[in-house]
Amino acid sequence: MSALRLSPENAAAQAEWAAFARNAVNEIRQCDRERRFPRALVMDMAARGMLGLCLPHRLGGLGLDYIALGLAAEALETADASLREVLAVHLGLHALSIYQWGTPEQTARWLPALARGEVMGAFALNEKDAGSDVASLACSATRSGDTYVLNGEKTWITLAATANRLLVFARTSAGIGGISAFVIDRTAAGIVATPREGKLGDWAGDTGDLKFSKVRIPVRDRLGEEGEGFKIAMSALDNGRYVVAAGALGCMKTCRDEAVAYAQSRVAFGKPIGEQQLVQQLLANMQQRIDAGELLVRNIGALKNSGRRNTRECSGAKWFCSEGAVQTAKETVQVLGAAGYGDGYNAARHLRNSMAALIYQGTSQIHTLIQADYLLGKRIDRPLRCELPAFKPGE
Repeated sequence: MSALRLSPENAAAQAEWAAFARNAVNEIRQCDRERRFPRALVMDMAARGMLGLCLPHRLGGLGLDYIALGLAAEALETADASLREVLAVHLGLHALSIYQWGTPEQTARWLPALARGEVMGAFALNEKDAGSDVASLACSATRSGDTYVLNGEKTWITLAATANRLLVFARTSAGIGGISAFVIDRTAAGIVATPREGKLGDWAGDTGDLKFSKVRIPVRDRLGEEGEGFKIAMSALDNGRYVVAAGALGCMKTCRDEAVAYAQSRVAFGKPIGEQQLVQQLLANMQQRIDAGELLVRNIGALKNSGRRNTRECSGAKWFCSEGAVQTAKETVQVLGAAGYGDGYNAARHLRNSMAALIYQGTSQIHTLIQADYLLGKRIDRPLRCELPAFKPGE
């Protein structure tokens, strides 16, 4: 049992979200088999306020804190990563970026519908030759009077087909300081989405490519100042990585529970396999990762609540927890043996899904370098013009 005590509001929300996730498992397994996006479950999430849970009441949200955001991600991934991805992208990357960087007019115009789930948001940063190397971004936005004209392509975009609104990063001038961010309505002429087929996992997830051809964007729909796009993207990743880490923690927990239940019931050589020391070692390793991951994730939630910068912590937690989820899912399949290799249990699906988190929002190798750079003094977090607002109870 964790010594990290939750507020009464968060404890109640956690119980509700855990129940939702348990009830969603059968439906999400069917969606996974059929490679079908779980629209009904996402609409249920919206009805519960999950899509705007840490936005203030005045902007249509539930007014919960950032620890609650982690708890929601953790609960959702016990069902399936595709549900947690919706939270990570729609709220973590898209809506919280607007909350942090938007003008009062923009936040009032965009956030209430996002918080209620009436509009879904996507985050379009990645390109064929600009994934980890964001400075190589080629998608361009050329100003023409009171509009920008957007041309280019984005790839491996979560919610590419589902989102009604896109947060797109494009080059407005040369260099890393020449990237700007734009919020674009999906109905704008010149936008084409193509679904991604043949994925290793995340079969229930909506992943696709986006092509922009002479898309006109009003200047008033630029997020932040011209040239602030790189800062906006990096600050958004602090939120997205937090949600990914929390989701990976949920993956570890649900895999552990499946492994423990099977180890207690499966009899071999005259006794439950859980009494075999090598199986016990696998189970103990799972719990060790979970205990460490929970401390990392809850610490980030507390830092965000206080308005303190958490870039290093988010990087480290995403790295540790995503690696831990893959290893825990793999070991669960090992405990289950042949049963774990099929889809009668959830471990194989979680193993397939968990592999993606090693890649998106910074590969494990990129996070290794980030952590080393902090230690060596090569990376220093300079103040941003806009920080993510600290949690204000009752707002």
